[in-house]
Amino acid sequence: MKRREFIKDTAALTSVALLPASVLALSKDGKLKTAHIGVGGMGMEDLKAISSHQSVVVTALCDVDSNALAAAKKLHPNAKAYSDYRKMLEEIGNAIDAVLVSTPDHTHAPASMRAMEMGKPVYCQKPLTHHVSEARAMAELAKEKNLVTQMGIQVHSFYDYKLATLLIQSGIIGKVSTVRAWSPKNWGYDGPAPQGSDPVPEHLDWNLWLGTSLKRPYKKGIYHPGNWRKLLDYGCGTLGDMGVHIFDTPYNALQLDVPETIKNSCRKPTGFGYPENNVVTYEFPGTRYTTDTLKWVWYDGQGAPNVHEDLSLPNKEKVPEQGAMFVGEKGRLLLPHFMELPRLIVDGKYKNIDAEISKIETSQKLGTPIRNYDTEGPKHYHQFVDACLGKGECSAPFSYSARLTEVILLGVIAGRFPNKTLHWDSQTAKFAEPEANQFLDAPYRDF
Repeated sequence: MKRREFIKDTAALTSVALLPASVLALSKDGKLKTAHIGVGGMGMEDLKAISSHQSVVVTALCDVDSNALAAAKKLHPNAKAYSDYRKMLEEIGNAIDAVLVSTPDHTHAPASMRAMEMGKPVYCQKPLTHHVSEARAMAELAKEKNLVTQMGIQVHSFYDYKLATLLIQSGIIGKVSTVRAWSPKNWGYDGPAPQGSDPVPEHLDWNLWLGTSLKRPYKKGIYHPGNWRKLLDYGCGTLGDMGVHIFDTPYNALQLDVPETIKNSCRKPTGFGYPENNVVTYEFPGTRYTTDTLKWVWYDGQGAPNVHEDLSLPNKEKVPEQGAMFVGEKGRLLLPHFMELPRLIVDGKYKNIDAEISKIETSQKLGTPIRNYDTEGPKHYHQFVDACLGKGECSAPFSYSARLTEVILLGVIAGRFPNKTLHWDSQTAKFAEPEANQFLDAPYRDF
């Protein structure tokens, strides 16, 4: 089943009256009744964070793993529990106001699109989708239905990242020519595909876990619960995990769109897992904050980043474990990941920027940095709740996050063609290289 057919069928199955998100919020009791698709791992963290908002009433819980579902049910005993999100949305659609999607990547779009077709605001974990075509479709549907949406990039709402954005846009290092970003995490797998099958655990509905992806035999420890990010059919590798977070601030600060060329230096494709080490080079058209073109280099895997003069630090310091470096006409700005202030480097030395920070804090009302994820983390979720209740806007709606996700996914696709430069046409949403276009979309399995 193709994606467009899936959307059509989804609309046909929906019996809920379609109301604008603002009407849904204002016509009720000032509470936001939420349904949660995926409540294990990050889904549990999402559940805890959003339910910490005093206006949230957790109304429905869904997971293909009965153990994860039972743990969530203990926290919210009054919520109805489901294993199939389609059944949940059919049965309880009239009783919910918003949906959170916290599944493996391959189910992000199918679940989110079904909820949005019902007129529901959606908070979806990152990366927004598994395929480029899905990202564009989700942005289009959110716009068409005028829905409140948010992608789960919590650090987007953190002090240090907002500060770095404003520093770059103030011209502190002039126009930016290059960004280098990195993470040594390894969400890749260079080994062979597993052989044979193992018994499916009683607590797992394997068919529902696979969802719209191709049918595959279950193997213990390979897919659920933790290793799916490494595999082509379900995740998006390290780039799709940490890359979304670390790309976000430079992408937002420089007001980038999508790249013109992409090249991934990595091992040959295996057809099963993502490469364990990637060096992805993008070239973007220029913006008001960059030179005529912008070069962006991403490094991941053990040993990342590669040694480069752009990454040399004063006093022979080591670069932070994860982060990004802006290279501009007047200096460089280092943004560690995460909860550390950006650092200005000019002529090989750190430069004090307290005055610039103070000016920004005053004019933009940024407040002061807080180094506590437990208190800072929920802010991004609460922003979504407040927006659903008509009390503000989201900072990472699908109109923004779909484009950021597209950039990420183009680098992921480039890993199928090691050391080959791919040329992207944003208008047609196609590569100049026809062989790469097959990875922009995928058939949906009926399940």
